[in-house]
Amino acid sequence: MLQKVGLVLGTFILAAGTAYADPIEGNWRTESGERAHISGGGTFSIVVKTGKNAGKRIGSLKATGGGKYSGTVLDPNENKSYSGKATVSGNSLTLSGCVLGGLICKNQTWSRM
Repeated sequence: MLQKVGLVLGTFILAAGTAYADPIEGNWRTESGERAHISGGGTFSIVVKTGKNAGKRIGSLKATGGGKYSGTVLDPNENKSYSGKATVSGNSLTLSGCVLGGLICKNQTWSRM
């Protein structure tokens, strides 16, 4: 019985630590000055809130741990999807869209609002 309680508490602590290390949710200012909102739980959606692409969903990412994410991102100007990854460090988010298995990537750095 005591082992089960310890296992449950350990799992809860690990889950809480992962959630704290992955603070991607919220409002972000893109490099072009638009505002994007990231929300979700297991899968995080990125939606542009201002500018000519307002309302467009431009990404879907899942946490991989330690403030890192992977999934797909969309270039709204070209309407093309790419393999995507993101890293959160404090109030900065680096978002990458990649082709050729990650050999060629284009990065943007966003700031938390």
